[in-house]
Amino acid sequence: MRRRCVFLVGLCAVLALTGLASAASAWRPVRPVTVIVPWPAGGSTDMTARVLGSQMERYLGQRIVIVNTPGAGGSIGMKEAWERPRDGYTWAANSSTAVISYPVLGQLDVTHRDWLYFYVLYAPNVIAVPANSPFRTARDLVEAMRARPGAIRVSSAGAGSSGHLGAETFRLAVGATYRHVAYAGGAPAVVAAVQGEVDAVMQLSMEVAEMLRAGRLRALAVMSRTPLSLEGYGTIPAITQALPNFPETGSYFGLMVPKDMPGEIVSAVEAAFRPASEAPAVQLFARQNGVVAVSLSGRRAADVTEQKARRVAWILFEAGLAKKSPAELGIPRP
Repeated sequence: MRRRCVFLVGLCAVLALTGLASAASAWRPVRPVTVIVPWPAGGSTDMTARVLGSQMERYLGQRIVIVNTPGAGGSIGMKEAWERPRDGYTWAANSSTAVISYPVLGQLDVTHRDWLYFYVLYAPNVIAVPANSPFRTARDLVEAMRARPGAIRVSSAGAGSSGHLGAETFRLAVGATYRHVAYAGGAPAVVAAVQGEVDAVMQLSMEVAEMLRAGRLRALAVMSRTPLSLEGYGTIPAITQALPNFPETGSYFGLMVPKDMPGEIVSAVEAAFRPASEAPAVQLFARQNGVVAVSLSGRRAADVTEQKARRVAWILFEAGLAKKSPAELGIPRP
């Protein structure tokens, strides 16, 4: 009996110590976390970071502070996030497309395989024109580009951005060139179309949604195989009505941390991300902005990024924009 009691006391001590060790290894932030958004306020990345961050705060137990650090197609902010200490207090927010493009364009040595992803939204590209544009359908724009190669002005958030990749995909499908007009971010690119500085914009659904609802822009097509229903606007036809073989074109958005971030920090980010990504506020944002709410992290997020890299990297290469061949980066052709 005495021996049994000694054993039970010893077992309880071991369990208590195990619990203490587990508690000690669990990371919790003791000050606000900074999320670097490498684009201006109002664009897709900024909106995503703010809606997701506001939901994650309650699970982290700390404020999440959004810091906009635009420049060089988002590469300046991503470089800053990469170079910060791996202490869990600096994360990045961006699109899958942008992160894939940086090493191909020679802007960063860090590749898409060096990050861990927490994707909350998928946004398709939308072709939109000024409200007074003569173009009423995607077919009208196709015919104009073919009739006047290089004359149609299309704005984007810069080389390698989601909007630029959408425009390049459109160019390849149409077989005619356009004039690319780069801006500092998605929001300025959309405003340029509203003001008539360009003939079209091919940014993402959540960037054009408000201007479509306000009647300042007209949507010609969504770069998807199915029409897009946008709350407060109506149905946007699928691009495949004009170009039947057009591929699905869009970007995943969310948070990113360096792959070599300590495991206990990554686990804490994951624990806050999972319920936050499924919150009613995120679902509402998705419905109102024509995007798909997703909750991808870990292996699944890495896989969709790798698949996307095969298209994005080679489109940039074929457009003559690549400073480094995707083959050098170990990215196979699609």
